[in-house]
Amino acid sequence: MTEEAVRVDRWLWAARFFKTRRLAVEAVNGGKVEINDVRAKPARSVRVGDRVRVRKGAFEFHVVVRDLSAQRGPASVAQTLYEETPESIERRELLRQQLRAQSAAFPRPHGRPDKHDRRHLARFKRGDK
Repeated sequence: MTEEAVRVDRWLWAARFFKTRRLAVEAVNGGKVEINDVRAKPARSVRVGDRVRVRKGAFEFHVVVRDLSAQRGPASVAQTLYEETPESIERRELLRQQLRAQSAAFPRPHGRPDKHDRRHLARFKRGDK
């Protein structure tokens, strides 16, 4: 790209960290984005070589900016805009495995209770046998 700097909210959107620019702006305003270990504002410029940290839910991405774009393109192009650090990938994978194991330990019921289940639940709540 010929650009020297791009607004961080536009770059996050173009790199597909967020589905919309509005979500990117809300994340930046919420303190979930840091550039070179400094909390960013939406209009802050990002340049090639900057280190960006993005927290999205339980996951945290540590990336180095490799290219700039203010336009959202295909995912294959978006992946070339940054390079994730190996430590970040390892930490995210470890957290993903922990969350998977945690959810397996506490299975959730499938769908809504049927008539039999609702009656059983009602009896339980009333204290009937």
